[in-house]
Amino acid sequence: MAHAPDRRTGWRRDLLLEQAAAAPDASALFGAASARLRRLLPYDAAIWRATDPVTGLMTAPIRVENLDEGGCAVYWTTEARVDQVIPFRALAGAASPVAALGRATGGRPEHAPLYEAYLRPRGLGDELRAVLRTGGRQWGAVSLFRRQDRPAFSAADTEFVAGLSAPLASRLRAYARPPDVPAEQPADGTGLLLFTPAGQLVSANDSAWHHLADLPQVAVSGAAAHPDPAARGLPVWVRTLAAAGEGRVRVRDGRGRWLVCHASRLDGDTGFTAVVVEPAPPSEVALLIAEAYGLSARELEITRLVSAGVPTAEMAGRLGISRHTVRDHIKAVFAKTGVASRGELVATLFHEHLEPALEARTERVRTD
Repeated sequence: MAHAPDRRTGWRRDLLLEQAAAAPDASALFGAASARLRRLLPYDAAIWRATDPVTGLMTAPIRVENLDEGGCAVYWTTEARVDQVIPFRALAGAASPVAALGRATGGRPEHAPLYEAYLRPRGLGDELRAVLRTGGRQWGAVSLFRRQDRPAFSAADTEFVAGLSAPLASRLRAYARPPDVPAEQPADGTGLLLFTPAGQLVSANDSAWHHLADLPQVAVSGAAAHPDPAARGLPVWVRTLAAAGEGRVRVRDGRGRWLVCHASRLDGDTGFTAVVVEPAPPSEVALLIAEAYGLSARELEITRLVSAGVPTAEMAGRLGISRHTVRDHIKAVFAKTGVASRGELVATLFHEHLEPALEARTERVRTD
């Protein structure tokens, strides 16, 4: 019978979340959470990854435990199939953010494409997957695997992990907030990487390597290095974008800088894919910061007007709402961002994070 957490493990769950709250970054959170969770809910392999809250696509950091990297493309190719069982895209909006393959297939996981393509060749029998979501946004995803000789994940297992989704997502969201010290901005230049239809990297410019150098790499435990030497310096989510031929993600590097990465299939019959990596424009940084603080669309609109110095009465007129409602929105923004005045709000959301991004794109000339 599978080991399932019960009420007696409540204090251990609390300890897991306490350690998550104390983790300095997402990589540390994944490591600490996995170590604790494995004691409560035994599993043999795992993948922990951050996701872009706007698109839901995988980004950095990623932690891989006891899995060879060679199967990454197989896993994500299967995920894109229309007949995939419990895809992450479905869990993101489902009533429960967690599901197990065995239970979803009525105890017949071999009927799922993922089983034959990925699980069975690796001696795995079941996968429990979860999205880490809060405020209607997905900030991370987790895959837990058990060997074929172990019992499948139980209903109690899925219920327990479901209880971790929101608090872990809230912690991941907090990492996206502006740092106390303004981050050094990336050097100018657009990075370009070119991939063959088989996913082989054939060309990359210096700017691409510069931008990628400070990005979090995959934390790998019990897995071999990537067999392609040219690809070893590439984050796995870059290779996944290349394989998909489309997509867009935003990622924060080790120094707190935001980059945007997008892929597109080139015209013609070659099937080559170009992946572009460049500093995120201020508009995207603003959106990510708003998501990090849990601001609603209206609150973000109010924040932009506050940053522009628009008085309350004018805001009400522009937005077609009462001044009282404007003040309520401003109070809500203050509460979510932890500030007490409009000046503090502008300093937190603009001067500490957006202004450096704008400055990097400002051309200064002298005409005297």
